[in-house]
Amino acid sequence: MIDFSQLDKLIHEKGRLSIMTLLASRIEPWAFQDLKSQLDMSDGNLITHLRTLEKVDFIGGEKLTGDGRPQTLYTLTPTGRRAFIAYLGILEKILDVGK
Repeated sequence: MIDFSQLDKLIHEKGRLSIMTLLASRIEPWAFQDLKSQLDMSDGNLITHLRTLEKVDFIGGEKLTGDGRPQTLYTLTPTGRRAFIAYLGILEKILDVGK
């Protein structure tokens, strides 16, 4: 039987799952504005989820300043990638049982 308690509650929330999925989908960093656009989230909602994921070292943000408007780029950390892969493994087991 599947141990559903193994589902990472930090990742499992819809907004954070969406962020983790986008960050895992490519190697290049995602700019805050691109994440916001793709996920159709408000600034405050997105920032809250990003901070939660940063606190547990699942993602990292790099603030860039220069001639134009400052922006923050986000990527998965190695810890975040491992956690996401483990999360997907549990989901695959759930799908296999449900088929």
